[in-house]
Amino acid sequence: MSPAIYDADAHESLTETPWDDIRVREWIASIVEDAETSMDGGFWPNHPRDDDEDPPLLEGLADIYLGAAGMVWALHILGSNLDLASLAEGALRQYRERPDWGENVPSLLAGESGILLVAGSVGASPDYRERLRERIVENERNPTWELMWGSPGTMLAARVAGLDAEYERSAAALLAEWDATDDGIWTQDLGGRTTQFVGPVHGFAGNVHALRGYLSDDELRRRIERPLRATAVAEDGLVNWFPEVGAKPTRLQWCHGAAGMVTTLGDLMPHDLLVGGAELTWRAGPLAKGAGLCHGTAGNGYALLRAHELTGDRAWLERARRFAVHALEQVDRARDEHGRGRFTLFTGDVGAALFARSCLEIDPRFPTMDVW
Repeated sequence: MSPAIYDADAHESLTETPWDDIRVREWIASIVEDAETSMDGGFWPNHPRDDDEDPPLLEGLADIYLGAAGMVWALHILGSNLDLASLAEGALRQYRERPDWGENVPSLLAGESGILLVAGSVGASPDYRERLRERIVENERNPTWELMWGSPGTMLAARVAGLDAEYERSAAALLAEWDATDDGIWTQDLGGRTTQFVGPVHGFAGNVHALRGYLSDDELRRRIERPLRATAVAEDGLVNWFPEVGAKPTRLQWCHGAAGMVTTLGDLMPHDLLVGGAELTWRAGPLAKGAGLCHGTAGNGYALLRAHELTGDRAWLERARRFAVHALEQVDRARDEHGRGRFTLFTGDVGAALFARSCLEIDPRFPTMDVW
């Protein structure tokens, strides 16, 4: 495969360790135990590989993406015995007193709506629904037009919480913005930078996913084929996507590239794009960045699980399980290197545990976006 389709240096050789149900369950339990015993005052310490920004991240983050709410949600799914309702309440209080990013924003993955949704899902914050309604309405015309900060994310929260009228208002606005495009791809204004992202977390794929049910699957298929093909790069039956319109398709991750496109839109895209994107994800191998969901081996592995679901070919399940074992080994190696775990939902160890659990249960649904 040529450098024109992906960056080979971002990947590493796949482990030869075989899949074993019992060993995988033990691995998952170990990750849960490490998270439970590493909590301090209701929060988890930042990891050096996340805390590489200038200025550095605040300690004790509360949001879903890097903070306590994401950990609470993951541990809830993984069967932790911690008092998760109290932890979610604590995350919500801290966020309101000292927002993670300096401003109390209504977003799903990096703001109050996500924390509220997690609090409600674990039995905390009995008044969360009314406050969530307010935040969804506030966010319905957010100019980011993407899932992490914008209305597509809070639309998912509305759908989960049964706030149907609020969901439909946001969906109507998102659809009108889509209809106003010339190329079928939304434009994002992220902190003053205007671009057109293609993947699930910041752009096109996540927006389409948020419109499921508001538009029929057939209508979504009709609308997305042209932009999917326009932003795809194909080589010998393998397919990748631009991170953003006009950029080279160097990344192959869940957040940007074929893995996220297949995971998010595989059931809506033409068969050649589904198989080409999944095959590239497999041949490229695990991500050297780490084990996590957003830009790690576990996140890419969900594309292989999705291919198994949609093709019925068991070879894809076996490939997904190979990725899961590799991700779990990456967790162990990183823990040895840093002397501690990485305690976030989207970049950390629990993401690898969730993917391994998905491989045990043969469940291709991506955490949060597909299941709450």
